[in-house]
Amino acid sequence: MEKEPHTTMALNEKSISDDEAPPSSATQGLSEQEREIIDRQLNAPQLQVGYFALFRYASRKDVIIMIISTFASIAAGAAMPLMTLVYGNFAGSFTSFSVDAFAGDEFRSQINEFTLYFVYIGIGSFITTYISIVGFSYTGERITQQIRELYLRAIFRQNIAFFDFLGAGEVTTRISSDMNLVQDGIGQKIGLFVSGLSMFVSALIVGFIRSWKLTLIMLSATVAMVLMMGINGRNMKVNQTKATDEYATAGTLAEEVLSSSRNVTAYGTQQRLESRYKVYLQKAAAFDFKSKFWLSSMIAGMMGVLNLQYALAFWQGHRFLQSGELGVAQILTVVMAAMVAGISIGHNLPHIQAFGQATAAATKVFNTIERQSPIDPETDKGDKPEEFIGNIEFKDIKHIYPSRPDTTVLDGFSLKIPVGKMVALVGASGSGKSTIFGLLERFYLPMTGQVLLDGRDVSTLNLKWLRRNMAIVSQDPVLFSTTIYESIAHGLVGTEHEHASDEIKMQLIEKATKISNAYDFINDLPEKFQTKVGERGNLLSGGQKQRIAIARAVVSDPKILLLDEATASLDTKSESLVQDALDRASEGRTTIVIAHRLSTIKNADNIVVMAKGKIVEQGTHEELLAKKTVYHSLVQAQELSAKIKPGTSAITGEKGGETVTDAEKLSLVRTATTRAASIRTTKDGKAPSYSTWSLVKFSWSMNDEEHFLMFAGLVFCFLAGSTPAIQAIFLGNSINSLLSPGTSTGGHGVSFWCYMFLMLGIATWLFHFIQGLTLSKASARLIARIRERAFAAILRQDIEFFDSDTVTSGSLATFLSSEANRLAGLSGSTLGTIVSSASAVFVAIIIGCVFGWKLALVCTSTIPLVLACGYFRFYALIRMEKRTKESTDAASFACEAASSIRTVASLSLESHLLDEYHAKLSAQAVGNMKFTNVSAVLYAMSQGLSMFIFALVFWYGGGLMLKMEYTVLQFFVVYSAIINGAQSAGAIFSFAPDMGEAREAALLLKSFMNRVPKIDHWSEDGRRVERLEGKVELQSVRFSYPGRSDHRVLRGVSLTAEPGQFVALVGSSGSGKSTVMALLERFYDPTEGAVLVDEVDLKNYNLQEYRAQLAIVSQETTLYTGTIRDNILADKDDVSDEAIEQACKDANIYEFITSLPDGFNTLVGAKGALLSGGQRQRIAIARALLRDPKVLLLDEATSSLDSTSERTVQAALDSASKGRTTIAIAHRLSTIQHADVIYVFDQGKIVERGHHEELMARRGVYWELARLQDMGAPQ
Repeated sequence: MEKEPHTTMALNEKSISDDEAPPSSATQGLSEQEREIIDRQLNAPQLQVGYFALFRYASRKDVIIMIISTFASIAAGAAMPLMTLVYGNFAGSFTSFSVDAFAGDEFRSQINEFTLYFVYIGIGSFITTYISIVGFSYTGERITQQIRELYLRAIFRQNIAFFDFLGAGEVTTRISSDMNLVQDGIGQKIGLFVSGLSMFVSALIVGFIRSWKLTLIMLSATVAMVLMMGINGRNMKVNQTKATDEYATAGTLAEEVLSSSRNVTAYGTQQRLESRYKVYLQKAAAFDFKSKFWLSSMIAGMMGVLNLQYALAFWQGHRFLQSGELGVAQILTVVMAAMVAGISIGHNLPHIQAFGQATAAATKVFNTIERQSPIDPETDKGDKPEEFIGNIEFKDIKHIYPSRPDTTVLDGFSLKIPVGKMVALVGASGSGKSTIFGLLERFYLPMTGQVLLDGRDVSTLNLKWLRRNMAIVSQDPVLFSTTIYESIAHGLVGTEHEHASDEIKMQLIEKATKISNAYDFINDLPEKFQTKVGERGNLLSGGQKQRIAIARAVVSDPKILLLDEATASLDTKSESLVQDALDRASEGRTTIVIAHRLSTIKNADNIVVMAKGKIVEQGTHEELLAKKTVYHSLVQAQELSAKIKPGTSAITGEKGGETVTDAEKLSLVRTATTRAASIRTTKDGKAPSYSTWSLVKFSWSMNDEEHFLMFAGLVFCFLAGSTPAIQAIFLGNSINSLLSPGTSTGGHGVSFWCYMFLMLGIATWLFHFIQGLTLSKASARLIARIRERAFAAILRQDIEFFDSDTVTSGSLATFLSSEANRLAGLSGSTLGTIVSSASAVFVAIIIGCVFGWKLALVCTSTIPLVLACGYFRFYALIRMEKRTKESTDAASFACEAASSIRTVASLSLESHLLDEYHAKLSAQAVGNMKFTNVSAVLYAMSQGLSMFIFALVFWYGGGLMLKMEYTVLQFFVVYSAIINGAQSAGAIFSFAPDMGEAREAALLLKSFMNRVPKIDHWSEDGRRVERLEGKVELQSVRFSYPGRSDHRVLRGVSLTAEPGQFVALVGSSGSGKSTVMALLERFYDPTEGAVLVDEVDLKNYNLQEYRAQLAIVSQETTLYTGTIRDNILADKDDVSDEAIEQACKDANIYEFITSLPDGFNTLVGAKGALLSGGQRQRIAIARALLRDPKVLLLDEATSSLDSTSERTVQAALDSASKGRTTIAIAHRLSTIQHADVIYVFDQGKIVERGHHEELMARRGVYWELARLQDMGAPQ
């Protein structure tokens, strides 16, 4: 449906020049009531979402499972502090043993007893860890699914004005990558965090039990850590929120670009659009780095404080020992408890980042969910009259679009439409015609006045009931990516036939397709009604798509039928037949028609001529012609200059219907051939296979500009990882100094080792800070670069790639947002922790062997078991990642629905689409649980093995001490080193989910970036030419869409356009006209024959330079988020203002642009949504003229214009065509009657050629087309 002009910037939009929202003075001229109405349609809550708010949508079942999992996590976390009790008592036994307090057998008995305690703790740790991981993974997926569904439901409930401020790309970002962050923050990482927190608290409890004084003193360090977490956490969240907002804006642009691949390819705007996308990414990366910087600062500070804590503990503990307040066992228990608390904090820090990212990601989502729409289709409020006739009345309507409050679109509009009558609305673009439809469907609230239905104000009627009793067919109909059958069945949603049997539904659908003249061509397709239509119906020709939309509208037999240029995309034959069908379908129901092609509304009961939001005249066709005023001039503008005499039709058929040809059948050939295509296939269609090492190298190469940062970061990661092992040396010596003063390394006392802890604390802070600073910078840049390069790689692909019904703009936008974040699972804090953990294992083994090789080797032999458990968990998660690709399908589905929100609202498809979305998410969740269970078992096993290792250390080490082979110093250094090593080994694969996601993301990205299209615009090969002459030839061209060589779309087509000639292509839908355009743009190469320009085969030209000398204006105009200037410039930068203004004047858009408050800097909205269809088309024409092309391609270039604008623009195009070759496709023959040569297509062949007068004289196919378009106006 055409939208009226409104140009205020969307809330989430940013132009390249950083223009901000409209000035507050925009609403100064409005009354308080009008401002309140506008505010109601635009305002949204700005909630501050805290972390626990993420669980507000949890069910009772979820809460119960989370409570059980929380207790399990607490128990799992308490395992290590319980170990410190055993440790302290064991150390006390060593003290007693050292002074010969009991015999060796008694000491052996003590060793065996304490060893069993470790085994019991290990078993308990395994069970509780498994319950924790499975429980929180399950609830995390359920709650995230609930939030996803609530968000999409909230999107569907919003009023249409809200979507002037929200792009489909942002919806994709919110529902995919943002929700992935939320799931990450409320899933198994909660269990890990709670376990860590329990470990910390339990350690404190143990400390208080043993010595409350010493524990309180050590708590000073804990207070410092909490303060760091609070200050840094707040700054981290603020910057993370800004980063997600910028990424969402980038996502909106990406979705717009990817949904218009043909336009991007034709204009060669890839590089300019990549630059715009990069601007958003750079802003996001800057905020992302700031967020990670604050996290790194927090981690560095806390790790440094831990070592200071040890220094304080031994210093004060030594004083308590000397005063006799505490014994060695008590001191060591408190110290070990402090060490365990420190380990828990270190392991919890990355989880805190996940929680911060989840909270930031959820903010925008929850604001949308909580927004109460002033026009809510899901509410049960409102009357549902049992009897409904169909009288419509508009009473003194004044309307202003909320997005452009300084422009009144309708002013004092009043009109009565009696039941069963057809009323036509005609007038210039922007005169208010489509606004009438919008108000009738309650897309917007009028400022004043009433819209009445059977005497009832529509605001008092139930909204869903209202919309279900009317049907609309718009100029650019939207079909969802499903079958023809399902597409038409969407018209039955909400009716009594929604849940009817397939047999009854098929009867209704067949009846509707016969009315819309679609039945024959559908049944000639290989899969008939089960044929896929592609994203937005892009696998259908324009005429086919329109007829499916008409069938969808009439299948429910609505009382009110709204037709917004419903036949604009049809060829003349189809238009005539469909118009007759619509005339029949209009009988017995109230019909409102918007038409620029006046031949379609001659039989209307009342024709309303509009200008500037008001009615200037109305009456029947004959009455208005007799007045010889505005309507008469519009009719004359559309008349053919040649007088058509009555005669016998040259077109024959049983019912005068069109012949459905193989060419038309095969406008759908791509459905069967491209489903297998995906972003992972190579040129030969095979999915590539890469080794893990090659994927690691690929991931590293993506940070090629940060190799120094990465190298420095990894060096400091290694140094940071070595500090726990060094800490073990200090710890062992400190314990030995307490037990046996003077026997430590070098004979130093406790005070010396306290100073060593102090120095180690400073070094640890430095290592972690530099590590975090460098890797955070590299990680932030990596995420932005991956998106940038993936976006460029997508834009590199040829049209065959985009034709695939498995490659939609939604799936590609999801791919861009999610895979970049997943690959980052091997960078930043995650990579730092993995390298640090590996370093800790390595250094711990070395130090252990240096101090006591026997005990070290025995204990080290168990570490591979821990690593093996982690590896198999990693493997299980990789397989799970492959299954979760269904969530990409769900995100693509949501994006498609959000980008077609008007269609969703008009058809009342909200509940139907939500059910489909729920089914897609549920299918993914069920499949994931199997792998979650396997992963949890392996991770829990790795945790339990840690305790078994401790048991082995004490049992074997105690035996060595009993034999007098090892001293207390050796035992404690080796023991402390191995504890840290085992813990770090387990920590490496606690990030298995991140690593699994990163590997799968690397596979996808590498496969995609290595994909070389058959027609590659990146290629530097080919003949370069500064300026074409403009001679175009097709020599015996035969063409079949890729993969369907047995079906021809073009059958030996030969045509010539001499330099400077105006050549027109006419014929029925699907006859091959647009395919000729596609071949001239070299979207495809011909199957046989050749396409020549200046007598050179297109394959021999450099593709970029060739396309730079062409320009195309298509029927479905595409504009992008940004300013009018941005959209006119397209791929050009060095263009003067004078040239831009002249192009706009030639396209009859200059006066409109300069009348806007911001002129050329006016923002056009997502996909140009803030402009009317005619305005968008004229901007597209200006964009084409600015290129000064040698070959100009016009594919129904004036189809969206009213008669006045069409006449002016056509004159401009006629003028612009001079000096260049112009090839035009047209259904309105009045626009091409002055062409030098007209080629008439039928069934993929040229059946007639000549100029207008010649073809009229032949009284053949062209003559018949002209006869059908005759207006019958007096000459």
